[in-house]
Amino acid sequence: MTSEQNKTFDLSASFKAYDVRGIVGESITAPIVESVGAAFVDVLGLAGETVLVGGDMRPSSPEFTHAFADGAARRGANVQLLGLISTDELYYACGALNAAGATFTASHNPAEYNGIKMSKAGAQPISSETGLKDIQALAESYLDEGTIPAAAVQGTIGARDVLKDYSEYLRSLVDLKGSRPLKVVVDAGNGMAGLTTPAVLGDELLPALPFEIVPLYFELDGSFPNHPANPLEPENLRDLQAAVVEHGADIGLAFDGDADRCFVIDEKGEPVSPSAITGMVARREISRARAAGEETPVIIHNLLTSRAVPELVAEDGGRAVRTRVGHSFIKAVMAEEGAVFGGEHSAHFYFRDFWNADTGMLAAMHVLAALGEQDGPLSELGRQYEPYVSSGEINSEIEDKAGAIERVQADFAGEDIDVDTMDGSTFTARDGGWWFNLRPSNTEPFLRLNAEAKDVATMEKIRDRVLALVRA
Repeated sequence: MTSEQNKTFDLSASFKAYDVRGIVGESITAPIVESVGAAFVDVLGLAGETVLVGGDMRPSSPEFTHAFADGAARRGANVQLLGLISTDELYYACGALNAAGATFTASHNPAEYNGIKMSKAGAQPISSETGLKDIQALAESYLDEGTIPAAAVQGTIGARDVLKDYSEYLRSLVDLKGSRPLKVVVDAGNGMAGLTTPAVLGDELLPALPFEIVPLYFELDGSFPNHPANPLEPENLRDLQAAVVEHGADIGLAFDGDADRCFVIDEKGEPVSPSAITGMVARREISRARAAGEETPVIIHNLLTSRAVPELVAEDGGRAVRTRVGHSFIKAVMAEEGAVFGGEHSAHFYFRDFWNADTGMLAAMHVLAALGEQDGPLSELGRQYEPYVSSGEINSEIEDKAGAIERVQADFAGEDIDVDTMDGSTFTARDGGWWFNLRPSNTEPFLRLNAEAKDVATMEKIRDRVLALVRA
């Protein structure tokens, strides 16, 4: 190992809290990826074990996939190349095959980016607290040395296709055969849903379901020629909204680049909030778990999800558990609580039956089932799960974020409210009329506001009052 003085490689620009993400040719290159593959095997003790490696449709993904495989095999792992996969396909493979794995994707980031999402066997997440920092340090040392030492017994590299198995598994979890006929517009954003949608919801690999799929941007193209593959931004939903109305469709689905998140549009072209989807899926999963004999099924939701979610969970005989924002927190609490389902305001949906991992496709299937088993339109169905009015997330660029929060606390002092600091500061009116959360970004000079109230006037009043204080 080199001494600290001779250290030249620093990968901290691309190693984040939960994954690796950087600009291709700068902070992520084939030699870097090869060293990360080797370090992945060493840190997780995977010599002699199977390691699964795939990638998304970005132009650099094939080169990086093979570089990672070379590094992993050099340190003694037996690599199975999965080819083109969505991120939830990796989680499926790591769970079903009980093997560690990695996929090359930068999710919704622009075309010049790529990255690595890594998983332990059983689809257990890897974060900076559970091995990612160690992988970074060892990869840096291999890069500094200029070579990766060969293991006594080097591994093999083979290939495996998991798309059909993944599709069959998802269909085994949600029975869609009995749905009424539905016209479904899917915007894949030139991302991996262009591959997984025909396999899971279409008739490419499995028998046809009672759906007419209208495809938008199914061509796999990591240059994203139509719009960024980030449906969290409203402008990236406009093509889907217009197509749903134009085709007289029952529902629209939008996936991000690696297809682990799903956003839903109703027949009028209006978004159905991720909180409403969380409530809708939670109701189905509670019902199924209780029918199987589970007394009080647990549902996880982050603290920015609508208050309608815990209310509905309690009403249906479940127990709601509130967490911080972020998939590592959700997955950890899912495992601790044995939760059947978890949802986030950012449209990540987690399932016990999917190794506590997130999958946009399985969430979409639950929504299709809920819509298809009754006769009303999605706008009416969704309204049942959205009794409150939300502001959405509003960012304010503030250098002194702590000072801004103090101003808000001082202004609301003495009012009939509760304040908690689980993640940022959440202010809740004791009469149940409103709540809001202020969260500082860890990486940008932003203070993020999310507010919810019983009606539009109350929400706007609270929102404007808080923003005036924050931006003062």
